[in-house]
Amino acid sequence: MKILLVDDHALFREGMRYVLQQLPEAVDILEAGNFPDGLKLAEQNPELDLALLDLNMPGSEGPISIRFFHQHYPHIPVVVVSGEEGRGYMKKVMDYGAMGFVCKSSTAPVMLSALNLVLSGGVYIPPQILQQHGMTADSEPEPADRRSLNTNEYGLTQRQMEVLTHLAAGLSNKEIAGAIRLAEGTVKIHVAAIYQILRVGSRMEAVRVAGKLGLFGGAGS
Repeated sequence: MKILLVDDHALFREGMRYVLQQLPEAVDILEAGNFPDGLKLAEQNPELDLALLDLNMPGSEGPISIRFFHQHYPHIPVVVVSGEEGRGYMKKVMDYGAMGFVCKSSTAPVMLSALNLVLSGGVYIPPQILQQHGMTADSEPEPADRRSLNTNEYGLTQRQMEVLTHLAAGLSNKEIAGAIRLAEGTVKIHVAAIYQILRVGSRMEAVRVAGKLGLFGGAGS
């Protein structure tokens, strides 16, 4: 897996390297200290799995630069990691194509959860935006919000449902990877995202909860 990290603070990049090394799959990290250099690396590495971009750094014009990056490299998921904590900034960044916004004040577990979610095809919505719409981590998104995130009513993407179905059949990560033609590390990321969404800690528990929710189909689902 290859991730682009663009931030003008070397100390922050060093800390992020430590966090990224805790992802389920081995990570090749490309670094840049300003926005133009980040664009060059994106151009040279079209196979990037993820781009982590600071909002305010040399060569960047804030949210507009995120839109520019997304327009030129729409196949590369972008997560903004910034010291900005205003809802207006966050909403604008998400509207401009970012798949997530994580504040630099967040803990490493929050960062990892957000990245796992985005890498598995989901969208990480900052708590501040959810609170603005009267939602909490325990509340259920409105149907319109679910459609915009390409998830089902429980917050699972189509790919995550596919992995979950194979989990229910008792397949290992390696077997699931072969069945749906993904890297085993990518399957691990999907599994981690499923655990987070269903709020479980094991395969057995995930299958049990999914069964109770009626996720495995049948005429009534």
